[in-house]
Amino acid sequence: MSNHARGLWGYTGRTANGPELTVQATGMGGPSAAIVLADLARLGVRRAVRIGTCHGLGPDSPAGTLLLVGEALAGGGSAAAFGVAGGAGVAPDPELLGGLRDELGGDAIEARIVSLDTIHRVDDPPPEAAGADLQTVAVLGRARQLEIATAAVLIVSEGESGERLPDEQLETAAKRCGQAAAAVLLT
Repeated sequence: MSNHARGLWGYTGRTANGPELTVQATGMGGPSAAIVLADLARLGVRRAVRIGTCHGLGPDSPAGTLLLVGEALAGGGSAAAFGVAGGAGVAPDPELLGGLRDELGGDAIEARIVSLDTIHRVDDPPPEAAGADLQTVAVLGRARQLEIATAAVLIVSEGESGERLPDEQLETAAKRCGQAAAAVLLT
């Protein structure tokens, strides 16, 4: 463990191939993630991949689906603080997105998601959104402001009908996403 700033664990170390890699918790919600990303930028981070969970929207994103974020739509007012107007979208870095697409192959579907200020209830999601989360717009928007190349992959932890992904399967999916992210960031 390299830090415990803001009560969020961060790990930095050398990978088996030699390069350094940092894994950092961001807390919950967009503002927390944006603050952590700004802290990491001050430490020299120039590329990042968000790995997180989301609520599935629609039959094509049941629990366990991996969503490779092709665009994140702003569904909450706090997105404006990160340069994204309500209803507007922000795209990931194309190079990181392409690398994740290659690494995850058929394990993930590229999708639009919507980031909300609260996820307890998704009243009127955009029809094109496959998932809803609390952070991706903030991460991509703040990264754009900080000139950090960023992408995101989300694990659908709960489907639209309420089915939940068991903890063991969530852990397996998170490891798969982490391996893909590490491969892309270390190239």
